[in-house]
Amino acid sequence: MKDNTNLLKALRDVKDFPKPGIIFKDITPLLADAALFKQVIESFAEECSGKGITKVVGIESRGFIFGSALAYALGVGFVPARKKGKLPYKTISASFALEYGTDIIEMHEDALTPADKVVIVDDLLATGGTANAAIELVNRLGAEVVFCAFVCELGFLGGGAKLKKPYKSLLPL
Repeated sequence: MKDNTNLLKALRDVKDFPKPGIIFKDITPLLADAALFKQVIESFAEECSGKGITKVVGIESRGFIFGSALAYALGVGFVPARKKGKLPYKTISASFALEYGTDIIEMHEDALTPADKVVIVDDLLATGGTANAAIELVNRLGAEVVFCAFVCELGFLGGGAKLKKPYKSLLPL
C-alpha cells in the first residue's frame, strides 16, 4: 500500500459549503496534480485486481471523475448514478439521507445485468446514504456489488459502519 500523505495534503477544506456548519473536502487540488490523480486510480485498480470487475458505477458528480478513469484503467464499462431527472432513458431510483438533507439518485434500468460484478466509486464516504442508495440500485438490477472505493472517509459520521458492502477508503479523516 502506498503512503497517502501526499493525497491528504492536497485536500482543501472549504468552510460553510454547501451550507453553514459544513466543512467541504475539496478534491480539486488533487485532481489538478497528475501524479496524485494517477496514484488514486492505480490504488483503486490494485484493489480491483482479481475480483472480476465488469463495470464501474460512479456516483454523481465527483465519482464520475474517479470512476470513469478507473473503468478505463480496468478496461471495463462505466455506469453513472445520477441525481434525479438527469438521465435521458428509463430509470430506477433510490432516495437517501445526506449529512445535510435528502436526495435521490437514478440509474438507467438497463445499465447492468446479473452477470455484472461492480465496484462503486465516489470521492467521499460520509453517512453512507449515497453509497447505500447506489448499492440498492445495483442490487435491483441483479448485478453484484463487489466493493466500494472512496478517496476520503469522514469516519466521525459513521458511514463505514452503515455501508452494506466491503469498502476501501484511501484517506480516513
